[in-house]
Amino acid sequence: RWGRMAEGCGEDTYLTAVMGAAMVRGFQGDSLNKSTSIAACPKHFVGYGAAEGGRDYNSTFIPERRLRNVYLPPFEAAAKAGAATFMTSFNDNDGVPSTGNTFILKDVLRDEWGFDGLVISDWASAAEMVAHGFAADSKEAAMKAVNAGVDMEMVSYTFVKELPGLIKEGKVKEAVVDEAVRNILRVKYRLGLFDNPYVDEKRQEVMYAPAHLEAAKQAAVESAILLKNDREVLPLQASVKTVAVVGPMANAPYEQLGTWVFDGEKTRTVTPLTAIKELVGDKVQVIYEPGLAYSRDKNMDGVAKAAASAARADVILAFVGEESILSGEAHCLADLNLQGAQNELIAALAKTGKPVVMVVMAGRPLTIGKEVEASSAVLYSFHPGTMGGPALADLLWGKAVPSGKTPVTFPKMVGQIPLYYAHNNTGRPATRNEVLLNDIPLEAGQTSLGCTSFYMDAGFDALYPFGYGLSYTTFKYENVKLASANLKKDDVLKVTFDLENTGKYEGTEIVQLYVQDKVGSVTRPVKELKRFMRVNLKPGERKTLTLELPISELAFWNIDMVKTVEPGDFALWVAPDSRRGEEVAFKVVD
Repeated sequence: RWGRMAEGCGEDTYLTAVMGAAMVRGFQGDSLNKSTSIAACPKHFVGYGAAEGGRDYNSTFIPERRLRNVYLPPFEAAAKAGAATFMTSFNDNDGVPSTGNTFILKDVLRDEWGFDGLVISDWASAAEMVAHGFAADSKEAAMKAVNAGVDMEMVSYTFVKELPGLIKEGKVKEAVVDEAVRNILRVKYRLGLFDNPYVDEKRQEVMYAPAHLEAAKQAAVESAILLKNDREVLPLQASVKTVAVVGPMANAPYEQLGTWVFDGEKTRTVTPLTAIKELVGDKVQVIYEPGLAYSRDKNMDGVAKAAASAARADVILAFVGEESILSGEAHCLADLNLQGAQNELIAALAKTGKPVVMVVMAGRPLTIGKEVEASSAVLYSFHPGTMGGPALADLLWGKAVPSGKTPVTFPKMVGQIPLYYAHNNTGRPATRNEVLLNDIPLEAGQTSLGCTSFYMDAGFDALYPFGYGLSYTTFKYENVKLASANLKKDDVLKVTFDLENTGKYEGTEIVQLYVQDKVGSVTRPVKELKRFMRVNLKPGERKTLTLELPISELAFWNIDMVKTVEPGDFALWVAPDSRRGEEVAFKVVD
């Protein structure tokens, strides 16, 4: 429901840590003082994604143990990767706004992690502590922010306005300001701004270079997720002579760019319609009838026309989803169904009897169960950007093979949220023998449904689990073996397994390693992602692969709030997603 989830890397702590560190390296390179380096700024520190009700800027309540086990590790990974700056978040957690939170800004970031870059507030978040009720006025807001460890303020000017008086009154020590200035100057020095403070305005900018466009296309290819492919409708074969291109996202160059595209140029965007026409040329007839003018359009006049036109095609390609403005900051939703009359459009297309390939372009997972059921195949492409059209065209015609996996759990219904794979087991986990809503007998006894943790209407599972994604080929996992099933805390767990491409296409599988700590001093998640790897295999090719995991990475913050590996029984799964795989046992001993 939170619009800003499009800015993150998904629901998983480990995945976000890996991606966060990679982004820091990408922005900063191997040296901050190179002309191509940018100071990376991990944000929003911390816990912002847990905002109540999925509403932007809202409060969070994350106890310290959960904060340390789930929300802080990706930021720590970014700090260790050398991130030059950090930005505080808008939310208050347990009543303390991040911009005035000494615990996270000093105790954790500075003292525990050794961060020596600069901390900046988010847009006016210092002054907003007055609205929070954490500060009486801008003077108190400035005092609490700078004393908590904020070095630089964005926009609201409370530092510039109030710090001189606060220093005179002794409410802020001059040494605190000196330290903030020192942190800022240190980053500027590392960026080389004292030697080269200005940009060379005559330098030619490299925009839309062919290599950059190819990289953008490849990113869009690899991030697209094949969720369904009944009767191998995809990839489209040579026997398909006519396709209908339908839907509000088929030719919406601005909308496919997604959120935060102030500098996005829609004239440079290649849409699916354009790319499909370029790809198939005169070999395939393309019938284009959008049906809806935009994603929120409720005008049904075009739906019947689109369905009638689509009935003439061999296959219907329906491009639906969210406009750019429906995702991002302050763009939160309580209803995650397709907007406007897109549901009605898919239903009308399905009634033609022709195979419907639904392609969703959105900034968040949507509750598309009914639309999935009506479709023969489903591709999910989180707003794919400038080269989204060519990427999707290549995927549809098999010039590329899908390899993307869901970075977040897809709910069936909004009422399931929060829904994530790394949940605790509870004392009464669902057994799948429970009675669901439509199977309840009349005058049922009060215990007849099974007293476990499940929804009568939504059942037990998500629409799609974390880590899920199909391919045009198939993969077989076999012979998962451990070098040792009894390990000490300083050992490295070594897992070998065989992976075989058992299908007809060359493809890439994203292998995932999950671990469960069976018993802890505090309850532990049913599964946690600990490793993943991309493996490319030709048809019939088989490889023996190894994953290594230091036992030290099984540490967590225990009942005594100490980060440690507790000895005991563990389980692991080498699997294609968080729901599958065979359980393998091992022990950690003192």
